[in-house]
Amino acid sequence: MAGLIRTWRSRLPVGPRTPVVTLHEGNTPLVPAPRLARRAGLPEDAVWLKLEGLNPTGSFKDRGMTLAVSKAVEDGAKGVLCASTGNTAASAAAYAARAGLRCVVLLPEGQVALGKLAQAIAHGAEAVTVKGNFDDALRLAREGAGGRWALVNSVNPFRIEGQKTAAFEVADALGRAPDYHFLPVGNAGNITAYWKGYVEYRRGKPRMMGWQAAGAAPIVLGRPVPKPQTLATAIRIGNPASWKQALAARDESGGRIGAVTDAAIFAAYRFLAREEGVFCEPSSAASAAGLLAFAARGGFRKARKGLRVVLTLTGNGLKDPASAQALPAKARTCAADPAAFKRLLGAA
Repeated sequence: MAGLIRTWRSRLPVGPRTPVVTLHEGNTPLVPAPRLARRAGLPEDAVWLKLEGLNPTGSFKDRGMTLAVSKAVEDGAKGVLCASTGNTAASAAAYAARAGLRCVVLLPEGQVALGKLAQAIAHGAEAVTVKGNFDDALRLAREGAGGRWALVNSVNPFRIEGQKTAAFEVADALGRAPDYHFLPVGNAGNITAYWKGYVEYRRGKPRMMGWQAAGAAPIVLGRPVPKPQTLATAIRIGNPASWKQALAARDESGGRIGAVTDAAIFAAYRFLAREEGVFCEPSSAASAAGLLAFAARGGFRKARKGLRVVLTLTGNGLKDPASAQALPAKARTCAADPAAFKRLLGAA
């Protein structure tokens, strides 16, 4: 794998003079989830997980960032700007470092998981804490962009172009597009990008099933949420930049955008880690929580034989170690004695 731009050049808005700023992103695994399928009342081979947390900086953001930063370099930018709840900042900082550009990230005060902030700082980003929420930070970033500063949030069309390649990979792995595609919805760029990818690739069109956290569900409510609240920090967004495009993806695909509680998200997060061996960040688990909620309401009653359902897990669990520390753990103490250890094993 040589990175997305080289792999999908014919399907991306690049030319012979476009530099390739890459960390060999993409080509992430699509793995079966038989226990999750059983929990949803589906055949064991029906549900698949797209592990986007295995991208270079640990999230799907790298797909769009490779193209956005490459185009920024082509256009003569000297630096990149972004507002972020964490993952965009980490990705922008890494790709800016790769390209030799300055990177300024605007972060909503007290709303960014420590693991993500640490990544951005490690890559040399200049962090600016905004006394407000993500939407306030994005407004400032938009106002600061221009000239030699490129904005690399998902309002940048090159981000969407890069992210659509995940749909190509899913269709190639399954031999066709899935019947349903579940994914978290925060700023709504990803649901927009996947739908664009499926439409362009012409190997079938899934129902796009987006899921917001109940405390940060502006699309579900039909109005912005001034103070969004959820433990799923990556989707704690009250006024998504790609709102209209997400609605179009939902309506054109015959899908839906719903909301799930933090309790349901956290339960799905735990289930994926302990039953499927997949450690994702809580925001990613909104897709699994949505799957289970949809199944419980009889959403798959009319499912055809050979059903294929894909869930995008957008980020790695190491992004948010504090959430993992909140899980109940089995920890015991044992003397440094083989007999004592054998007794402990026997009692387990």
